[in-house]
Amino acid sequence: MSRRRGRRGVMSEGFKYELAKDLGFYETVEREGWGGIRSKDAGNMVKRALQIAEQTLKRRP
Repeated sequence: MSRRRGRRGVMSEGFKYELAKDLGFYETVEREGWGGIRSKDAGNMVKRALQIAEQTLKRRP
């Protein structure tokens, strides 16, 4: 039984694909789906998403 049942992701699919392209593993996602990426890549994706969120918050008045 999956622990993720009923949980929605915080990131939109489009944003995840954009991050995958920027970080260089988009082709893997296309071929194998999100389960095909390395844990290191997933961690880097989360780290980059947090950096973008922090930058966005800093720009707000």
